[in-house]
Amino acid sequence: MRSDGEDDNGVNPTGIVTGSPKFRLVIASAVAAFRRPASSLTGRRRRRGKSGLSRQCSVHPWPLFPVLSQREYKTMSFPMPIAISSLAIQGSVTYKLFGLQRWQPVRFRSNALVTLDTDDNVARFLLKEPSARPRAQTKGTKKPKRQKMSRKAKLNELKWYRLKAKKKLKSPNPEVRIRYKLEKAKRKEEWLIEKLRKYEIPKAPGPEHDPEILTEEERFYLKRTGEKKKNYVPVGRRGVFGGVVLNMHLHWKKHETVKVVCKPCRPGQVHEYAEELARLSKGTVIDIKPNNIIIFYRGKNYVQPEVMSPPDTLSKQKALEKYRFEQSLEHTSQHIEKLEKELEEYQKHVALYKKREETTTGNSMDSN
Repeated sequence: MRSDGEDDNGVNPTGIVTGSPKFRLVIASAVAAFRRPASSLTGRRRRRGKSGLSRQCSVHPWPLFPVLSQREYKTMSFPMPIAISSLAIQGSVTYKLFGLQRWQPVRFRSNALVTLDTDDNVARFLLKEPSARPRAQTKGTKKPKRQKMSRKAKLNELKWYRLKAKKKLKSPNPEVRIRYKLEKAKRKEEWLIEKLRKYEIPKAPGPEHDPEILTEEERFYLKRTGEKKKNYVPVGRRGVFGGVVLNMHLHWKKHETVKVVCKPCRPGQVHEYAEELARLSKGTVIDIKPNNIIIFYRGKNYVQPEVMSPPDTLSKQKALEKYRFEQSLEHTSQHIEKLEKELEEYQKHVALYKKREETTTGNSMDSN
C-alpha cells in the first residue's frame, strides 16, 4: 500500500521517501554502492569539454548491494553529485528536493551534503552546507599587503602629523611642551640603539692570546726604542677596525715596536683600545703614555699572518657609520637628562605655587 499523495516510487510531494523496510533498504544500499571506489562499479567514463571526466554508472541493485542492517543505514552522509540511473526514483526525488529542471545534469545541481535519515520509520533526505576544506599550509605565512596610498594622501597624512606636533610645541602649558620633547627624544634613543645592534660583531672563537713574559730590562729597552722611532698608527674617530690592525702588521715587518696614537679619545678609552688591539694583533703592550699613546711590541718569534685584517672587525665605512650613531646616541641621552631635570623643576614650581595659594586662601577665610 501507499499513502495519500505518494507516486509509484513511494515519494510524496514533500520529498520524504516512505514505504516498506525493503524499499528503504534498497535506497540505502544504492547510496552505499555509490560511495564504493570506482574499481568496484561497472560503468564507463566520458569526456565533457575542458571540465574533466565525469562518472556515469549504471548500478544494479541486487548483485552489488551489500547487506546492511537497520543501524548502518539509519544515518548516512555523502557528497553530491549523485548518479543513480537504474532506480526509478532519481527524477522525482532530485526534482522535488532541489526544485531544478529535469534536463540539468545531476553533477551541476548542488554542492551540498545530502544525508539519509530514517528516524520514525521514514526515510528523509537532508541537505547540509559543505564544511570549508582546510587549505594546504604554505611554506611561509604571507603578510597582508599594505594598501597603496596616493601621493596626495601621503602628503595629507604628513601635514596632519606636523600640525599635531606644532600644536604641542606651541602649547601655552610648559609641561605639555617638555613632555612632547621628552617622548620624541626617547623614541630617537630606541631607534639609535636598534641601529647600533647591527654593528655588533661576535668575537671569532680562537686560541687565547698569551703575551710573552718580558724582564724589566727588556721592557725598558723596548720602551726607549719605541719612543725614539717615528713610525706610528693613528686611531681616530672610527675607533679600532680592520685597517688599524693591518697597518700595525705592516709596521712590524721592519720594526720591532709601533706607536698607536689615539686622538680624539675620551678619558679611560685608551686602556680599552689597548686591550682590543692586543687581542686582535697578538702583540704585547709595553707602555701607555699620558698623552694617549700606546707602544706595542710584536714579539720575539713574530710571523706575519696571511690575513692581516681580522675577520671579526668592521670595515672603514661601517666603523664611521657606527661612530656617527654612537655620537648621536650620546647627545640624545644628554638631552633626555636635561629635559627630565626641567620637567622635575617645573613640577616642583607648580606644587610650591599651589601650596602658596592654599595658604593665602586659608588666611583670607580666617580674617573674614
